[in-house]
Amino acid sequence: MSYLLKQFVREWRFLLRQKYLVVLLVCTFVMSGFAVYSGLSEVTQQKQTIERLKAADLTDLINVQHKYDDAGSLAYYSFHLTYSSPSNLAFAALGERDIYPWKHRLNLLALEGQIYESDAQNAELAQAGKIDFVFVLSALAPLVIILLFHDLFAIERTSGRHDLLVTTAKSYFALWGARITVRFIAVIICLMLPFYVGAFISSSVLGDVGFITFICVIYLAFWTLLSVWWGKNAISAPRVASTLIGFWVLVAFIIPILGDLAINKAVHSPKGGDIVLTQREAVNGAWDIPKQITMDAFVANHPEWTNYTDMQSEFEWKWYYAFQQVGDEKAAKLSHAYQDAARKKYSLAGFVSWLSPPLLLQRGLTRMAKTDAVAAFRYESQMRGFHKSLRTFYYPWLFVKGNPTKAALENMPSFSKTILNEQKKLSNVDAQPKQNLSAN
Repeated sequence: MSYLLKQFVREWRFLLRQKYLVVLLVCTFVMSGFAVYSGLSEVTQQKQTIERLKAADLTDLINVQHKYDDAGSLAYYSFHLTYSSPSNLAFAALGERDIYPWKHRLNLLALEGQIYESDAQNAELAQAGKIDFVFVLSALAPLVIILLFHDLFAIERTSGRHDLLVTTAKSYFALWGARITVRFIAVIICLMLPFYVGAFISSSVLGDVGFITFICVIYLAFWTLLSVWWGKNAISAPRVASTLIGFWVLVAFIIPILGDLAINKAVHSPKGGDIVLTQREAVNGAWDIPKQITMDAFVANHPEWTNYTDMQSEFEWKWYYAFQQVGDEKAAKLSHAYQDAARKKYSLAGFVSWLSPPLLLQRGLTRMAKTDAVAAFRYESQMRGFHKSLRTFYYPWLFVKGNPTKAALENMPSFSKTILNEQKKLSNVDAQPKQNLSAN
């Protein structure tokens, strides 16, 4: 035991005497630290934005309810904040949160336009992305591993010390195993220490942190073993490095890019702008057609209001919101195609990721952090569910009851209650198998 300890101490001293390795490890620590810091800053900014908007939203809603008392005006001027709060692990993997919108303000008007009018983005910024911890780990850490291990054997052969070291060493591990282990541990410390600090600051679950550590060790061990194996019998360190870097470029950049191009070519999807245009054309066209046509189209999918479509004046709010809903329904086919295409692209990207370890790691960590496309799809589903609850609340007042009372307004749906009810439903579903098991 003391002999192995001496070998580790020797290799640590040997490592610290090699200035280029120390500089490389320091740069690794700085990159990881910067990525964690920028991730924490971004998540903090998003949380502060949500809290600020929630306060402003509540103030605006109170002002509207004081100013208006009829259901139509309340539904028109009352906006409701919807949002997707970043998880505690989002700082490490920002994922798609810079592409998919994570906040909206909705009212009872046509929903599709309110969702997809946020579909525009700065293409150059989206292409550049953000430097977060998962990017440093998946894309840059393999390059650090290659630089640390590509010349492990070749440099000793070039200097003429290889045969002497092999002859005098008591075992293979005493010579190469200790050196590989020390360098590997050094990389792990430089990469993961900033992550642990970020996880502590963001109050991440210990189990999640441990699982991410396990995944990271496995991933870095893969690149370490690959580098050691490829350079084991090599004489030229530059040749080893160029081969390994070529493989890194292939799996980290070329395969994901070609895969993305192939998926976009194979899966055709309508644009968000097309959905908005279809919905707005239907809504704007409703002003120029007989009102009964709009009402007939509305009750076709909402038969419970069939007996309440008669109009006593030229303009009534129930007709106005009826053609808003009809506009959504006319754009529904495009909207469903858009959603189906997005899900299909994400699924196909999963197959591509098996050819690209960096992409596979990114998908895994963004899934854990709930910042991937799946989380964005869920947020959109929550918005649609919330808009449906608004329609359920307002339609009785618009078609039958007249103006809502102040007491009724207290029961107006809110997005936070929608999320809470969804979480309760999920908890009940998870508890049912346990209850059935105990009953049996």
